[in-house]
Amino acid sequence: MASVRFDHAERIYPGADRPAVDDLDLLIEDGELMVLVGPSGCGKSTSLRMLAGLEELTSGSVLIGDDDVSEMPPKDRDIAMVFQNYALYPHMSVADNMGFALKIAGVGKEERRTRVLEAARLLDLEPYLDRKPKALSGGQRQRVAMGRAIVRQPQVFCMDEPLSNLDAKLRVSTRTQIASLQQRLGITTVYVTHDQVEAMTMGDRVAVMKDGVLQQVDTPLALYDRPVNLFVAGFVGSPAMNLLEAKTAGDGMATVDGYELPIDRTAAASASGAVTLGVRPESWRIVPEGESGYPVRVAAIEELGADAYLYATPAVDAADDLLRQVVVRVEGRLDLARGTTVRITTTPDRVHVFDPATGARLTT
Repeated sequence: MASVRFDHAERIYPGADRPAVDDLDLLIEDGELMVLVGPSGCGKSTSLRMLAGLEELTSGSVLIGDDDVSEMPPKDRDIAMVFQNYALYPHMSVADNMGFALKIAGVGKEERRTRVLEAARLLDLEPYLDRKPKALSGGQRQRVAMGRAIVRQPQVFCMDEPLSNLDAKLRVSTRTQIASLQQRLGITTVYVTHDQVEAMTMGDRVAVMKDGVLQQVDTPLALYDRPVNLFVAGFVGSPAMNLLEAKTAGDGMATVDGYELPIDRTAAASASGAVTLGVRPESWRIVPEGESGYPVRVAAIEELGADAYLYATPAVDAADDLLRQVVVRVEGRLDLARGTTVRITTTPDRVHVFDPATGARLTT
């Protein structure tokens, strides 16, 4: 096992007007599961391919442990890849697929068999060792791809959106299995996904990227509680954080569409004029009739059983009302008809304040 370090790594594709990965400086600790997440085109897969040796670096370096592997061919980097499309050999059995890399490396037949059986037990694949990939479900094929990586006993796992081809229910169970398995094996893992829920539930730490630039790297809860800028605030969390254009009103208040909401006094003092407020759906509360709050008109309620999400639009006379949406988490089975106007508010400690010009966080 070993740590991984991207040391100011950059990749510029020929003819591109900006780097696909721009000055990436990131340390992944030995045994850590690091998730790279971001929208399509943010550079996360390119970063992984740079680590794997499938993309050349334009500048900077990549280190595995103390070794600079920037110029090293992929086969010498002691990594194992798990791909989105499984990449299994259709004419081979599960056992032969899992042991093929060992056979190529000259590992003896008996040791290959032992390693394959150990991985099969870990992944609950023992009943399928003699089957061909076409006789397996998508989830079983992905476990075979995981097994093929495990038997190699590499220093680093590289996983490129390995769950993208699975249905929603299977993705949930498989991501839990992968996280649990990685913890048991203790192998340094770099995991790429565009699904921020997957990132939040799997990673020891999560690195959020946008346009090739690393925006923030931290534990999942730290990203959720203290996003450093508007992009991370809007990207992390499902449903997404509510982002409201506002103006500071003095004395720890801000106005949204002429209605006051409480904000952190320090942030209010450091901002003047326009700000963007970020409020998580669970941070709102509906105020009793007659009390002051921000009025919203109920558009839909998404019932989840124990709780529900109320989707609403601002109840003010504005041409873009329908283009703005406010999401509020409420108790399940709340009796509210569509078109009903309710007032919502929050507390200062639950409001994130951002500079709308730079996107930077102002809340301490």
